[in-house]
Amino acid sequence: MGIRTYRPYTPGTRQASVSDFAEITRSEPEKSLTTHKHNPKGRNNRGVITCRHRGGGHKRLYRMIDFKRNKLNIPARVAEIEYDPNRNARIALLHYRDGEKRYILHPVGLVVGAIVIAGPDAPYEIGNALPLGKIPLGTSVHNVELQIGRGAQIVRAAGAVAQVVAKEGNYVTLKLPSGEVRMIRQECYATIGQVGNLEHRNISLGKAGRTRHRGRRPTVRGSVMNPVDHPHGGGEGRAPIGHARPLTPWGKPALGKKTRKPKKQSSALIVRRRRKSSKRGRGGRQS
Repeated sequence: MGIRTYRPYTPGTRQASVSDFAEITRSEPEKSLTTHKHNPKGRNNRGVITCRHRGGGHKRLYRMIDFKRNKLNIPARVAEIEYDPNRNARIALLHYRDGEKRYILHPVGLVVGAIVIAGPDAPYEIGNALPLGKIPLGTSVHNVELQIGRGAQIVRAAGAVAQVVAKEGNYVTLKLPSGEVRMIRQECYATIGQVGNLEHRNISLGKAGRTRHRGRRPTVRGSVMNPVDHPHGGGEGRAPIGHARPLTPWGKPALGKKTRKPKKQSSALIVRRRRKSSKRGRGGRQS
């Protein structure tokens, strides 16, 4: 896992960097574990844009990932480590002893030929999945379930890792990558280790075209629009937004407005809130 840079032969290669893909052992996916993925381009069932700046991009095959790890007490051998265009983490192809094949997220340190297993009595080794109640304190985990049997929903991005910090009653307390400390039922499964591809955060796309390849269309600041198009628009030159606070194109509060429901039931399980985000963009750019 490293990063390659280019000599600046063109403006696009001057700032660009890419992964060296050194850990990848196979270029074609397992056909039985792929399916078509429809790209809605930010439209709903009536064709109306409900999420801006989406569309285009390279065609993708979706790899079906085993987030549930519900094949218990059956050893599996890591056969391949592959690239997945649908996520920033790598995936590992498992060959189970009974002949079944499944994909899982590739954790740091898991190599081809290693044996992994899921179950309440699995050893504490990288790639093994256990209930949180069976995992020792201080262990690093990823691919964590929030509801029993539903499958992992959090700590799945490249480089993500959570830590088991406490156990009390039927709940285990985890420190999540965001800084949030949260209680989760001890029966929920998690996988030992940290998600791989740690260098992903250091990659520089280098040009607008690579963003388009990912299916992201250009974003225009509201302050350079006309008043009819955005609440921040209008004025002569570089004018202020003209409102007490930043607004969305539809006049709703933006940039700092809390959107979590105040009476959400799971709020009782949050011991400490996540760190405040400071993603305001360069020079206080407004959306």
